[in-house]
Amino acid sequence: MNRFIGDRAFYKRVLSIAIPIIIQNGITNFVSLLDNIMVGRIGTEQMSGVAIINQLFFVFYLGVFGAISGAGIFTAQYVGQKNTEGVRHTLRFKLLEAAVISAAGVLIFIFFKDQLISLYLHEQGENIDAAATLMYGNRYLSVMLIGLLPFAVTQCYAGTLRECGETLVPMSAGVIAVCVNLFLNYVLIFGNFGAPVLGVRGAAIATVTSRIVELLIVVLWTHLNRDKNPFAVGLYRGFSIPSSLALKILIKGTPLFLNEFMWSLGMAALTQCYSVRGLSVVAAFNISSTIVNLFKVFVISMGNVVAIMIGQILGSGDMSNVVETDNRLIAFSVSVSVVLAFIQFIMAPLFPEFYNTGEEIKKLAAEFICIAAFYLPVEAFLNSAYFTIRSGGRTVITFLFDSVFLWFVSWPAAFILSRYTSFSIGIIYTTVLSLDSIKALIGFIMLKKKIWIRDLVGE
Repeated sequence: MNRFIGDRAFYKRVLSIAIPIIIQNGITNFVSLLDNIMVGRIGTEQMSGVAIINQLFFVFYLGVFGAISGAGIFTAQYVGQKNTEGVRHTLRFKLLEAAVISAAGVLIFIFFKDQLISLYLHEQGENIDAAATLMYGNRYLSVMLIGLLPFAVTQCYAGTLRECGETLVPMSAGVIAVCVNLFLNYVLIFGNFGAPVLGVRGAAIATVTSRIVELLIVVLWTHLNRDKNPFAVGLYRGFSIPSSLALKILIKGTPLFLNEFMWSLGMAALTQCYSVRGLSVVAAFNISSTIVNLFKVFVISMGNVVAIMIGQILGSGDMSNVVETDNRLIAFSVSVSVVLAFIQFIMAPLFPEFYNTGEEIKKLAAEFICIAAFYLPVEAFLNSAYFTIRSGGRTVITFLFDSVFLWFVSWPAAFILSRYTSFSIGIIYTTVLSLDSIKALIGFIMLKKKIWIRDLVGE
């Protein structure tokens, strides 16, 4: 059992990294839940329009995350090597990637917004107006575009700070940002304190404002505390990056970017398959996913912990306890997720009651929450396995493990079942999630083979 259970010092270190990330992600997801409920109180069309846009933006967010994660692998190992110049170069690379991806995202959303939203508009079930859903989606999108670049730059700085072991500042910035978002939502969506009633546009203004606030806090703290962040000294002076390092990051990072982009695109495609069964399903998935994401906070945060701790060990060159550390991190993540899954399952029928929507949608949402709870421990293992393999730079393998599996196994199943069978949407959703058990077995085999143990910066 010592292979899977650490001592008090081990868990103290894990929690010192994890708790700030959990708090930030937890508050962010909790406020997203409150935001979702606020928009849901206006009407089902408004809620569905916002949900569709957020599903599309999810592809952008994961694209940014994937792009900067390639450089982040090197950042974590440079920190273990105590190489400040290396950390500075990786942050520069991240900022360049953020600018390019943000520009591309804005152009795509401007020119193809109607076509993208319309992919999810199928009128079946309860009486939901597809034209109104499209209109509200466009209103929300037009404002949210302003926040894409601030979001991307914040991820560059916050990711680098976390990889350097500084998790409190990104957490604090995130907490302040979501509080700003929540307050402005209350004011602008419903027109409180004498403000105009802006509905979904008010929700977008609140989100964009909060992202600008978060960006200012993270960037200003980083550059005003150069003794703690020596990589910030001369960060924008010349902005040069050694070509050899840039090539290494591109080689390792491109599969990672493609993986996150294709995976998020695949998740959007899965949702589109489910949406064939009607706008009621879109609304129900919006409700359930907001709740499920709140319960996934620990699982997602533990992925960050695995990336940071394993990356630093690999970069230090001391491989004596890296397997043992990874086993304990994975065991801890899966064990806690079992408890969270039980709570999620028990409370599933309660959450949809907060929404001003029809009984059919509430019943579907509760069913989706229950199904997702059953597979949460599997997702905890998959997430930890993914970040373990990625920490050693095996990004081509993570691409095959994650995105290729989604597009060649999960998505075809969802496409066929949703269009060519009479199975209920609950059975379809369960079947698609159950396929991840195959991926879990593959991940287990790859971890046992120890193919991920590599010192990239030493090489």
